[in-house]
Amino acid sequence: MSQEAFDVFRRLPHRYPMLMVDRVTEIEPGRRAVAIKCVTVNEPHFPGHYPGQPIMPGVLILEAMAQVGGIALAGEAHAGKIPLLAGVEKARFRRPVVPGDRLELESTIVKSRAGLSKIESVARVDGKVVAEAELLFT
Repeated sequence: MSQEAFDVFRRLPHRYPMLMVDRVTEIEPGRRAVAIKCVTVNEPHFPGHYPGQPIMPGVLILEAMAQVGGIALAGEAHAGKIPLLAGVEKARFRRPVVPGDRLELESTIVKSRAGLSKIESVARVDGKVVAEAELLFT
């Protein structure tokens, strides 16, 4: 396993089954982050969502986007703190995400002050937008 894969464990407090990021591909601490989630049929939600036609639940796509947002927020201003999701605005799901997809997640900080940060996040598969949202963190 490459060092980049282990880097996820250093950047996020999440662990199985809630770790939704496999690899961080780009990071500009305090500004933006890009990461990858490889969607596999072995994930625990697929047998029930939906039998015979597995689709990744939208709430888990949002969770993956939020985890990448937490990585973007990492830096000296947030050292030793765990960013907590405080709100979701303008969430849209454009296409289903299915096993075998490589989900590319990009989060960009658009505003940060007084303990509250706003992040624009987008998820893509094969370059096509599958989901987008504005996320609020405290």
